[in-house]
Order: sequence, then structure tokens, then C-alpha cells
Amino acid sequence: MAAKWIELVTGSLEQKKQYKQAKARINALPEPYLTVATAFNRYLMYYGGVTEGDTMVQMFTDLADLWERAAIDGTPVGEIVGEDPIEFAESFAQAYGGKRWIDKERERLTKAIDKAKEAG
Repeated sequence: MAAKWIELVTGSLEQKKQYKQAKARINALPEPYLTVATAFNRYLMYYGGVTEGDTMVQMFTDLADLWERAAIDGTPVGEIVGEDPIEFAESFAQAYGGKRWIDKERERLTKAIDKAKEAG
């Protein structure tokens, strides 16, 4: 009973556990993969704006998979991210569907404009 109430307030405990597991996998990476994966994790938290827990967990699990594989294979960071790391990160994030916080704000803006047009 208490777990359901807590999840109602904080979100899925299972998703939090999965995110922490992905984060721990990133933290266990050797350099330079640790630095790069940590930077991408932070950027995706801000840029991704994903509001659905399942989508976010999958994105960060896949991020951990990507950098673990790169570390195992010894793939240079530049070969993965290419010339533009911002483009890489944003393309990576856009590959994951789902609602984003900006979708809600776009809807809110549109409704406000429509309401203003009706009133005036």
C-alpha cells in the first residue's frame, strides 16, 4: 500500500531503480568513456525533456550500452560522436519517441493564443 502511494507522488520506483542501474554502469566506465558518457547523460537530461519514465529509462540504458560497447571495443570517442557532438546527442535523443515537456508547453501556448483570438 505504501509503495503505491509513494509511486503516485514520486513516479515508478522500478524506473528509478533501472535509471540508477544505467547510471552505475556509466560510472563504471574507464576514461575517456566515463567523461563523455557522463556529459551526454547530463545533456540528455536537459535537452531530451522526456516526460515518460519508460522512454527515459530506455534512452539512458541504451546510452550505457553504447559507451560500454565502445569501451570494450576500444572505439575512439570521435568515431562515435563525429564532428558535432551536439548533433549526435540531439539525434540520439530524437530517436526516442514519447511526450516531451516542450510538447506540453507548445500546447499551452497554442491554447492561450486561441483563447485570446476568441476573446478579441
